[in-house]
Amino acid sequence: MATPPNTAGVRTSQPGVLLLVLLAEVAVFGLISRNFLTLGNAAEVSRLSVEIGLLAVALTPVIVGGGIDLSVGALLGLSAVAFGWLWRNQGLPVGVAAVLAVGVGALGGTLNGLFVARLRLPPLIVTLGSLSLFRGLAKGFTGGTETYTGFPAGFLAVGQGYFAGVPVQLPIFVAVAAGYWLFLHRTIYGRAVFAIGFSPEGARHAGIPVERRVFVLYLLSGLAASVAGVVYVAHLGQAKADAGTGYELAAITAVVLGGTSIFGGRGGIAGTVLGLLVIAVLDNGLLLADLPRELAGVLTGVLLLVTITIDRLRSRAAAPTLSHQTEGEFEMKNSQLAVLCVAILAAAGIVAASNWYLMSSLRPPAPKPVTIAMLPKSKGNPYFLACRRGADEAAAELGVELLWDGPDGTDPAGQNRIVEGWMTRGVDVICVAVENREGLSPVLRKARAKGIKVLTWDADAEPDARDLFVNQATPEGIGHGLMDTAARVMGGKGEFAIITGSLTASNLNEWRKHIEARLAEKYPDIKLVVTRPCDDQQKKALDETKAVLAAHPNVKLVMAVCSPAVPGAAEAVKQLGRGDVKVIGLGLPNENKPFVHAGVTDTVILWNTMDLGYLTIHAAKQVADGKLKPTASEVTAGRLGRKVIDKGNVLLGQPFAFTKENIDQFDF
Repeated sequence: MATPPNTAGVRTSQPGVLLLVLLAEVAVFGLISRNFLTLGNAAEVSRLSVEIGLLAVALTPVIVGGGIDLSVGALLGLSAVAFGWLWRNQGLPVGVAAVLAVGVGALGGTLNGLFVARLRLPPLIVTLGSLSLFRGLAKGFTGGTETYTGFPAGFLAVGQGYFAGVPVQLPIFVAVAAGYWLFLHRTIYGRAVFAIGFSPEGARHAGIPVERRVFVLYLLSGLAASVAGVVYVAHLGQAKADAGTGYELAAITAVVLGGTSIFGGRGGIAGTVLGLLVIAVLDNGLLLADLPRELAGVLTGVLLLVTITIDRLRSRAAAPTLSHQTEGEFEMKNSQLAVLCVAILAAAGIVAASNWYLMSSLRPPAPKPVTIAMLPKSKGNPYFLACRRGADEAAAELGVELLWDGPDGTDPAGQNRIVEGWMTRGVDVICVAVENREGLSPVLRKARAKGIKVLTWDADAEPDARDLFVNQATPEGIGHGLMDTAARVMGGKGEFAIITGSLTASNLNEWRKHIEARLAEKYPDIKLVVTRPCDDQQKKALDETKAVLAAHPNVKLVMAVCSPAVPGAAEAVKQLGRGDVKVIGLGLPNENKPFVHAGVTDTVILWNTMDLGYLTIHAAKQVADGKLKPTASEVTAGRLGRKVIDKGNVLLGQPFAFTKENIDQFDF
C-alpha cells in the first residue's frame, strides 16, 4: 500500500500562492476602483461572503475525504423557508424557529450520510438527487409563490447590522471556520479524513471506521448549510424557495481554488478561506471599477482550471511508481501555479489600468458629473435592454455618468450585492427595477441613510425605501387592459392560462391581482385554470406553455405577463400546431412581429420601454440636483415634455396595444 504524501507542504504552500493572488488583486483594484481601499468596503466584502463561506468551509473536509455534496445550496433554501414557516405560520419565537431550522439541516445531512456512508452509493449521485429533493420540498412549503418577510429588526441585525464597524454575522463565520480548522488539522479525527480521501481501503485496513467518519462529515455539512440559511434570511430579510440557488457551485469553486484536491486526500481550511476571498475581492473590485463582472467568471474559471490541472499532476506524482519524487518537486509545481495565477491577474490589471489611464489622459479636467447607477431585474432581458437605450440617450443629453449593471437572472440576492457595491463606490443616484421589494427595500433604506438618492422604476420598493417611483403605467390599467383584451379574443367565455415571470416579482403579482379582480368582476364565463412562472426565460416559457396545453387541452388563450414569455408561449403554440389557441401579453414589438403576422399572437400590450429608461434618467438627474421633490406634481423630461407625478409615482402614460395593423410602425 502506498504511503500518503506529506500534505503539510501542500497546505502551507497553496495558501501562500493564493495570498500572492489576493495581494495582486488588492494592488490592482486599489489603483483603478473608487473607494476600494476603505474599511467600509473590506467589511462589505466579508459580509457578502458569509453564506457561501459557511458552505465552503463545511465542504472542505467532505472533499478532502473523497466526497462531494451538491445539495448544500438547496438545503440552505429548505432551511430558510422552514425557518420562515415556523416563525410566521406557526408563531414560534425567532430563536426557537432558528434552532428547528438548523435541525432541518441536520436531517438533510443525515439523509446524505446514510446513503453515502452506509449504503456506499456514489456521493455525486446521492447529493444530486437530494438537491432536487430539498429544492422540491422548499417549493412545496411555499407553493412556489410564498415569500416569508417581516422578520423582527433584532433578528435582521444579524445579517444587516454592524458592531464597531464589523458585520454582525462575520464572527459566526470566523467561529465556524476556526472550529473546522481545529477539527481537520489538529485532531485525530481530521487526520483520518485525509487518510480516507487518499485511500478508503487503506484507511479501513488501518482500523479507521470509514463509514462512521464519512457520515459525520455529511451531517456537519447539513448543519452548516442550515446555519447559512438562517444567516441568509437575516441578510436579505426574506425566505423563499429558490434561496441559495447556485451557491453549491460557488462554494465548491472556493474549496478547489483553495488547494483542496477534488480527488481527495489533500486540502485545508486556510486555503478555502483565501480562495473565497480571492473570488469575493475579484467580483467586488470589478464592480467598483465599473468593469464587466463577467470577467470575474472568466478569471476564476482560468484559475480553477490551472489549479485542477496541477492538482491532477500532483495526483499522478503521488502514485507508487513515482513515490521517489521529493516534496521539493511539489513545491516547484506550486511556484508554477503562483506564476500563472499572478500573471493572469496582472495581465487583466494592466489592461484595466491602461484603459483607465488612457481615458483619464484624454479627458481634460472637469467637474465630476452626476453618477447615476441603473439596475434592471436581469441585464440580458430584451425588455431591459430596450430601456437601456433610452437611458443612454438621456445620459448623453444631460451629461451624466451612467452605470448599468444587473444580475444574469431574476436574483434578489444579486441585486443586493450590486447596490451594496454602488453604495461603497459613492454614486449620487441609484435607480432600481425591484425584483423583490421585501428583500431589497432594507438595503435601499441604507443607501438613502448614506445620502444617496434612490428611484425605483418598472417595479417598486417600499415607499420609505425610495424617493420616487417611475411607473410605466398603473397596475390597474395594465391588469384591466390584459383581461379585457383576453375576453375580446376569447369571445367572453372559455379557459385561459397565465405564463408570468417570477412568482415573487412584486409588479407582476400586482398586475395578476388586478387581472383576477377584473375577471371576477366582469367575466363569469371565463376561467383561469393555471398560472406558471418562466423566470424571465423564453425557453422556459416555451416549455411551460407546452406543459399547460398538455394538461389543460381546453385552454383557448395564453396570457404572457412578462416580455420573454410572449414569444416563448407563441413558439410553443406554433410548434404544437394549436391554431385554436391565441397568445396575448406584455412584450416588445420587434421580437413578436413574426408571431403577430402569423396570427399566433393576437395583441401585444406594452409602453415605450425606451421612454421608460429615458424618463428615469431625467427624473434621477433632477432629484440629484435638488430640483425634483417627492411632493412635486409634475416633471419636465426632455423630448417627453411634462409628465404627471401622483403620490410619488412619475407616470409614463397609458399602455399601447400592438396589433397586426400597427406593429410594423415600431422598432424596439
